[in-house]
Amino acid sequence: MKKKKFLIIHADDAGLCHSENRATIEALQKGLVNSCSIMTNCPWFNEMAEFAKENPIYDYGIHLTLTCEWEKYKFGPVLPVSEVPSLVDDNGYFFRNRDLLCKNAIVSEVKKELIAQIEKGLKHGINPSHLDSHMYSLGAREDLFEVYKDLGKKFKIPVLLNRELMEMVGLNYGENINKEDFIIDKAHYGTFHYFEKGKLANYYTSVFDSLVEGVNIILIHPAFDDAEMKAITINHPNFGSEWRQIDFDYFTSQECRSILDERNITLISWKDLNK
Repeated sequence: MKKKKFLIIHADDAGLCHSENRATIEALQKGLVNSCSIMTNCPWFNEMAEFAKENPIYDYGIHLTLTCEWEKYKFGPVLPVSEVPSLVDDNGYFFRNRDLLCKNAIVSEVKKELIAQIEKGLKHGINPSHLDSHMYSLGAREDLFEVYKDLGKKFKIPVLLNRELMEMVGLNYGENINKEDFIIDKAHYGTFHYFEKGKLANYYTSVFDSLVEGVNIILIHPAFDDAEMKAITINHPNFGSEWRQIDFDYFTSQECRSILDERNITLISWKDLNK
């Protein structure tokens, strides 16, 4: 007997900035996005937390963050820098990439900071449905990945575990997944190849024809191609402001809605999985 094909359309990076929040909220309210995750350490976290508290019907996760990839827009830990010095650069901000994080991070400080990020979300009234990892940085080192999984057990909520994401950051799937781990069967996400060739929307359409049996997740980053987002993503076209506008436009479009209806695709959320 065949398993059904389920799909989560998931927006990362809520809380990053006002543009990201506005687009995420509109995509939840009027579009096909049915899940998001919030960066509790970022400057615009409070705006998204207030929305989540006032609109508990939607699906919110905590987007555990240990890296800051932007050239001019900077953020760091929830905890004082003095408590987690191995996680920050000389200016007190998170490192720009996974390699620098892996080179410097002390496991005990990682765990302490991530617990603080989750607890900040809880304190602000967010009832998280899951945990996931910004840039999947927690998959970049085996001991960090263990912290990630342990946090799910500690807070009794699932974490985003998936073969494609693990392999993307160079983590061996077979050596780091146990029988009791809940796995998302397939993760779909756009790449710079599609964006550069103007084919990002075409890629998203193709995903609907390549869903696997079980649970699929599409990872997107909706925001507006406005002055705020352009300034944040300067010199960073990969997941930049233009890319994020395409994500928003596509997943709030009638075209996307019609394709889902035509293919009879069942949308689910992390909340549904928890049931």
